[in-house]
Amino acid sequence: MLQNIIIGQYVGVASLLHRLDPRSKLVSVAILVIIIFLVDNWVAGGLMIAFALILIFLSNVPLSFIYRGMKPIFLLVLFTVFFHLLLTREGEVLWTAGPFSIYEHGVRQAAFMALRLLTLIVFTSLITLTTKPIDITDGLEYLLSPLKKVRLPAHELALMMSIALRFIPTFMQETEKIMKAQMARGVDFTSGPWRQRLMAFVPLLVPLFISAFKRAEDLALAMEARGYRGGEGRTKYRLLAWNWRDSLAVALCLGLSAAVLALRLL
Repeated sequence: MLQNIIIGQYVGVASLLHRLDPRSKLVSVAILVIIIFLVDNWVAGGLMIAFALILIFLSNVPLSFIYRGMKPIFLLVLFTVFFHLLLTREGEVLWTAGPFSIYEHGVRQAAFMALRLLTLIVFTSLITLTTKPIDITDGLEYLLSPLKKVRLPAHELALMMSIALRFIPTFMQETEKIMKAQMARGVDFTSGPWRQRLMAFVPLLVPLFISAFKRAEDLALAMEARGYRGGEGRTKYRLLAWNWRDSLAVALCLGLSAAVLALRLL
């Protein structure tokens, strides 16, 4: 199941989202992430869901692929919903069993939190699904370049973030391999009390950290062998080009944010 995680993966297909400038996608997703946490009614929530489905359609990424990638997130969503249902004690009591009660406001909060988490994962995942890691690096570096005036290493920070995104699926695959190797040696990750299953994952950490440090060392040696010395004095083989599609994408996100704010004030 871990290999199905879509965060950090790139799907090379032809689509409108793939042709957009990475800077416009980063700005648009930043706007959408802010909007998500302003949603407080079902009409605005429906707009966010509809917009997410439209973006998935425009990306040409198969919906079944995104659904498989979202499966590991469902457990986190259910965990969050469960805690909101039990810990929120406002509004009318809808159901009671012994010391546990579910309140109307708890159901509302749980539903909106599930909506926010799922749409947040979809919007952020679409960046990596439709943008190459090198383009994400260039876009981040350009957006962070004004901060160079306060001595922020924009190039190195952008490179670090893009490498982290790139290695998420790699480490997920590495974890899957280690789990299968340990299961072949008799380790059980699926049965028994939850505490015993949780402790079974502890032996995964040592080989996973060793693999992570080895990959980091190999990457550092490879970059040094190719003459990498940071962002100072570097030129770019491919220049980013902003066109009317990028302006339209940002304008649509701003329009959606205005609609959500208007619905919030009603």
